[in-house]
Amino acid sequence: MWAKRVVAASNTRVAELRESIAASRAAQVGRASPSDSPATDVVDAALIEEAVAELALTAQAPDVEVVLDTDAPAIARAAAEASTGGQLHDVVLSVTGLTKRFDDTLAVAGIDLEVRVGDFYGIVGPNGAGKTTTLSMITGLLRPDSGRVVVHGADVWSDPVTAKRNMGVLPDRLRLFDRLTGAQLLYYAGILRGLEGALVRKRSADLAEAFGLEEAMGRLVTDYSAGMTKKVALAAAMIHSPRLLVLDEPFESVDPVSAATVTDILKKYAAAGGTVVLSSHSMDLVQRICDHVAVVVNGEILADGTMDEVRDGKTLEDRFVELAGGLQITEGLQWLNSFSD
Repeated sequence: MWAKRVVAASNTRVAELRESIAASRAAQVGRASPSDSPATDVVDAALIEEAVAELALTAQAPDVEVVLDTDAPAIARAAAEASTGGQLHDVVLSVTGLTKRFDDTLAVAGIDLEVRVGDFYGIVGPNGAGKTTTLSMITGLLRPDSGRVVVHGADVWSDPVTAKRNMGVLPDRLRLFDRLTGAQLLYYAGILRGLEGALVRKRSADLAEAFGLEEAMGRLVTDYSAGMTKKVALAAAMIHSPRLLVLDEPFESVDPVSAATVTDILKKYAAAGGTVVLSSHSMDLVQRICDHVAVVVNGEILADGTMDEVRDGKTLEDRFVELAGGLQITEGLQWLNSFSD
């Protein structure tokens, strides 16, 4: 397959990148042999490793591979615009009026959400707030009673194939094919996403190295620790280079070292133009890694926006407790101080 390579490094070259891609595509017209097309290099700067680049921009234009540095969300948008004929979806995820009821319980009460290219978006809330239900509806795993979810211009329910092609999902209480080895799991995840076998093997090796799973790839997933299982599941969600990652509690049961590795990978992915939406109970972690946040309580979003806007000068934890109704006063537990000796 004919492929051109565009190497970009800073936001000052967005216009040049657009022109370069457009010129290369125009030059392709009438060429007898696609393989005759030369590589196109824009800007001489240090590159992010290939694995990160493959996770950054996706399959809408399989003839364009873009390698970006960490200051690249605007370039990622420009490349996406140029490679899709100028049709840029700056809003990667749009959620409108989403509701879900289970018998007499209103789990999600009309949620609206807008997530843009390059956002690292955290969703926080107490147990039973509706976070998992919301993410399940966003990813097409649970049908809403009403409302609409659009991913990169495609409706999740009226055009599910297109919408899901642009998503990588780490669901709550994930169940993997744990009688496969790690290598087999990633291979079949890639093949089911329509990737060629050789590309799947290369990306699997890159992901295994990035997540520190090289020595575990030949073992059955059922023998993995909880943290290793979470990492291989995240790798499977990323192997097709999605535009949007939706992750439900990605750091649950993950040790601090592994969490730091996952955080670093996700930050690079978002910096290069990918978009992350995650839920977590760890307020400190969300405050450290997310640039946008939504606080969900009783199925409603009580606050959303940039991290600084939502925090309003407080820590995220203090602001969350304030929005959720404050600390509950516990009475009647004086007997705890009597001890039993």
